[in-house]
Amino acid sequence: MPIEDYSAVAQKIAALLKTITTTGGLRLKYRITAGEGAADPDKLEAREIYVELAGPDAPLLTQRGGELLHALEHVASKIIRLDPEEHDKVSFDANNFKAMRARELKLQAETAAEKVRHTGQPYSFAPMSSRERRMLHLAFRAYDDIETSSTGEGPRRFVVAHPKGYDTTKLAALGNQSYAGARGGGGGRRR
Repeated sequence: MPIEDYSAVAQKIAALLKTITTTGGLRLKYRITAGEGAADPDKLEAREIYVELAGPDAPLLTQRGGELLHALEHVASKIIRLDPEEHDKVSFDANNFKAMRARELKLQAETAAEKVRHTGQPYSFAPMSSRERRMLHLAFRAYDDIETSSTGEGPRRFVVAHPKGYDTTKLAALGNQSYAGARGGGGGRRR
């Protein structure tokens, strides 16, 4: 269900955050931006609601890869009754954590694109959340000669960048390797 009344949605999210900060005793301030002003300048997120959190307790939200930040996004999406495929319309950030991660993913995409062009071989990224995979897919839209696919299942799902026209049936084999091995990088973590 698309977001039709930004003001009402912002009020619901503000009420959620007030309850969490008051009940939990968290020292946080927040700013909610809705509509066109919430759009991601890098176009890596399809957000229509953007919540910026700051304050002495903001680092708690970004621990463990931003787990609590993602949980807040999920709860907010449920409260405003977004369908699962629309959850990326709501984005929370604290101390520019997600903004920096988006820039990092964009740089990783640039590096991977160069490697794919140079070697002609697929490049596999580490497993990541569905939101981050989507951000990578969007970052690769800037490259006409490279395509991306997601492979793997559950928490082991990852993105593979490959030359345009590459035989994607070969990509299924990558799911049986560690992502470091699939890149041909040798070292790296093994799962």
